[in-house]
Amino acid sequence: MMRIRFLTRLFDFISPRQCPVCGRRLSVSEEVICASCLMHLPRTGFADAPRDNEMVRLFWGRMRQEAEWQCPVVQAAALFRFEPASQSAVLVYALKYSSHPEYGYYLGRLLVGELPQQFFDGIEAIIPIPLARKRLRRRGYNQSEMIARGVASLTGLPVLTNVVERMRFTASQTQLAGWERMENVAGVFHLRRGEKIAGRHVLVVDDVLTTGATMMSCCNELLKAGGVTLSVLTACYTKG
Repeated sequence: MMRIRFLTRLFDFISPRQCPVCGRRLSVSEEVICASCLMHLPRTGFADAPRDNEMVRLFWGRMRQEAEWQCPVVQAAALFRFEPASQSAVLVYALKYSSHPEYGYYLGRLLVGELPQQFFDGIEAIIPIPLARKRLRRRGYNQSEMIARGVASLTGLPVLTNVVERMRFTASQTQLAGWERMENVAGVFHLRRGEKIAGRHVLVVDDVLTTGATMMSCCNELLKAGGVTLSVLTACYTKG
């Protein structure tokens, strides 16, 4: 432990780490963002009621289990609210476009730290929303998988990356209206190894949820495995 602290101090002296939100130099005890920015990032509060909040209600009436009255998404939560040019947006943009996969891992650990332990009760595996191969090659990593790995590091849950795949590269969702987002991701995902999740409760992880179009498209494909129960977890949430 003392050696790790020494190396951390040495690396910080040689190449000081900076908070991506405010630009301030990080102390040895701070990880990724400074304590002040972390404290002021806008929380959603969804962790207080993951089975009844505005995020999980996006799925009500729009996704159906075998029994029509039962929504397969039983709970959903996001840690931060996301708005363009906001502090949380700076962190997500750095994760996605500035080659900082470690930010995703950090966000995953933050999620576990701020969610009640009961949120993970009964969950048997984690599935990150996959990227298309073209985008994965360009970026070098899947930001959703990095968040999932962070969650897994504290929960011990397995991360399954070969259950579902993204079949094609789609246009960015950012400037699309709600119905356009649904059309943009229709038929994008393909279930490959449904036997790995059949009859199981899985946690689907992404970076940002807006209208829920991408998440619903992926979840609908996962439901084809049969008997699947879903929980949804994202780093950020914003209204579409």
